[in-house]
Amino acid sequence: MDWQRRSVFVTGGTGYLGRSMISALVGRGHTVRGLVRQGSEGKLPAGCEAVLGDALDATSFKGHVRSTDTLVQLVGVAHPSPSKGAEFRRVDLAAGKAGIRAAADAGVQHFVYLSVAQPAPMMKAYIAVRAECEAEIRTVGLNATILRPWYVLGPGHRWPYVLIPFYRIMETLPFTRNGARRLGLVTLQQMTAALIEAVENPIEGVRTMDVPAIREADWRFRRREK
Repeated sequence: MDWQRRSVFVTGGTGYLGRSMISALVGRGHTVRGLVRQGSEGKLPAGCEAVLGDALDATSFKGHVRSTDTLVQLVGVAHPSPSKGAEFRRVDLAAGKAGIRAAADAGVQHFVYLSVAQPAPMMKAYIAVRAECEAEIRTVGLNATILRPWYVLGPGHRWPYVLIPFYRIMETLPFTRNGARRLGLVTLQQMTAALIEAVENPIEGVRTMDVPAIREADWRFRRREK
């Protein structure tokens, strides 16, 4: 193992991506704490310490962030859709800025932020919120990795599989190739591998991982683990 064991604080750890990532991090020997509301402690994977607080209010959890070197921000409205613009600002934006504020105040070495592919022809309110949080990360000067998936395939998220043949066609055409790659589909396994790589390989400055980079991270991860 050529990576250092890390102390990781996670917001959104009971969600679709969070549970998968936390289980993998714990299994690899990292110390992980997850922010949850009271009564949701049992939703965190085994081996993850629960921290009670409100992801929308930095004052409720920033004291717990001081002893960690990595903060992973995964909070977001479940099943995003164009009709949820107000929710994106109330939840995603507030949680993103709270996590950024807590990390900056605590002097966290590395901030990992789940964003979304940009630009895109739809989901404008969702993208605007994520872009605003990305800008805030740069404004406060955090060292950060920003992941930009479009849609993550996995349990309960399978319907876009029918689009895979269309993506393959678009990736072969010069005038649609770049958009098809930027807005491509990734799997839960690929996202988990990319998040692990981000945690285990912190950087100085800001690194952005788009869909091709997320897929490459998974390829590297699987190659190392063989």
